[in-house]
Amino acid sequence: MKHAECLRDLLRPLGVYNLEATFNGGELDVQGEQLDKIMAWLEEIQRESSLATAESWGLENIARLFIRRPVAKEPKKLAAALAALLRIGGDSFTLAAINDTISGCGVHAVVKELGRERVSVSFPGVAGEPENFEELKKIIEDILPAHLGIEYDFWYLTWAELEAHIHSFREIEEPNFTWKMLETCVEYL
Repeated sequence: MKHAECLRDLLRPLGVYNLEATFNGGELDVQGEQLDKIMAWLEEIQRESSLATAESWGLENIARLFIRRPVAKEPKKLAAALAALLRIGGDSFTLAAINDTISGCGVHAVVKELGRERVSVSFPGVAGEPENFEELKKIIEDILPAHLGIEYDFWYLTWAELEAHIHSFREIEEPNFTWKMLETCVEYL
């Protein structure tokens, strides 16, 4: 209901105002319109001030609090990534918590322990180095504890896999593979 109608409903029982007259009704319409604008503004502030409901400038303001912006672009994914970063605390350095935070930030990577103070980071389902690897690397290294040594594992075609699936060089030459295309064509085989 519009605020002008609410004001009329409040004053009607008094019976002293002619609410349809231009001097009374017009004033109520102007005041109601201003209250409608204020209410819309307050609803936007309420929506954008909560990470769970923010859709635009609220997410951008929260993202500015971090050194690096999460890779997520869509509002719901960005909100989830920001929530993952905000969950990092003093007890967030277990392997499960680190993997949860990294995936929550929109980075499709898996961290595994290699032993004392060393971890391996791989990118499942991605052949070769991911497109935006330098950006992903910065995000991952911001999340991982600084004292850990990090080894990045990339998925490339091995000679054994190549020999098992391709029987002659013609099968490589016909699709006009470059070396980079060949070493990352793990899905092709």
